[in-house]
Amino acid sequence: MAELQDIFAQHGMAYQLSHKLLANQSKVLRAIENCRTSALGSHLDECDECGYLRISYNSCRNRHCPKCQTLYKERWIDARKDELLNVGYFHVVFTFPDTLNPVAYQNQRVVYDILFKAAAETLAELSADKKYLGAQIGFTEILHTWGQNLLHHPHIHCVVPGGGLNSCGQWVNSRKKFFIPVKVLSRKFRGKFLYYLNQAKLEFHGSISYLQDNDIFNDFISSLYQKEWIVYCKPPFKNAGYVVEYLGRYTHRVAISNNRILKLEEGLVTFKWRDYRDNSKQKIMTVTADEFIRRFLIHVLPKGFTKIRHYGLLSPRNKATKLKRCKKLTHTPMRDNLKVKLSTLDFLKKLTGKDFTICPHCGVGHLSRASPDVVTA
Repeated sequence: MAELQDIFAQHGMAYQLSHKLLANQSKVLRAIENCRTSALGSHLDECDECGYLRISYNSCRNRHCPKCQTLYKERWIDARKDELLNVGYFHVVFTFPDTLNPVAYQNQRVVYDILFKAAAETLAELSADKKYLGAQIGFTEILHTWGQNLLHHPHIHCVVPGGGLNSCGQWVNSRKKFFIPVKVLSRKFRGKFLYYLNQAKLEFHGSISYLQDNDIFNDFISSLYQKEWIVYCKPPFKNAGYVVEYLGRYTHRVAISNNRILKLEEGLVTFKWRDYRDNSKQKIMTVTADEFIRRFLIHVLPKGFTKIRHYGLLSPRNKATKLKRCKKLTHTPMRDNLKVKLSTLDFLKKLTGKDFTICPHCGVGHLSRASPDVVTA
């Protein structure tokens, strides 16, 4: 089956010559094309028993590469296990009307920051209201910018515990269903998002250059106030194990994984997608390689942009104090905080139970980095 790397290798250069790309997009395209090839260099491992030599090509380690996310994802999840509480968790999703998509794409860093901020303040403020919970909560937000068809669809996934600390430092459990009505969430979020958007310094080019006119922009903002914004809460997780499984699916996901790409033939790419507007039916889509690359590059984030953020009880300043108290109050087992960071091979062994240093040739010896003399021989 074709992979993203194959598409970039065959059609990436032609695409770059015929389209003006941002620097971060060009970097991602080259990184994925060269991942685990001789272009990025290699290292040589030698068996201490039979002398077997194995060449391994280096990974690109780019966060947009579908091949390079598994290990980062598993390490991140392992660290998050220290933060899970013995309570139920909710999955809340914030998004904005698609008429805002062109503005968001031309102002990614600004608009995505506003999306994070508006969602976080909405959850924090409404949770603190005694009408709903009356407590400080801790939650994680994850940015996705795509829909299943690879079109631009920015939205925030939130993992929210079912409770928090009240002003007296006591744990308050939420109701079984999410403790804030969805309509209340969506209207609060809409107001906050549009307030911050109105204050932001934005750029408008091409098809939306007309928004440079202040009167037209104000009318545009007013029209967005009239729309019902979509915020929804998925059914709660059954236990902390399900939260970890969820995190594994969502945190380090890229716009499309290789297992969704079915074929690459005669300049056409065919891939699977799920149509959520049609009862989540799985469908097949075929587009030109140029269009496929265009859609993928829409989702390359600005350099250094943080797409996973923690708030409230999970913020860095509260982990050592308030989160520790929450664990005691919710009878959550404490893990050893003096964990030593495992090497990649040791971590893989812990994860899979398999020792990847065992020589595949003799099955007795162990592979280790070959000495410089062997490499240059």
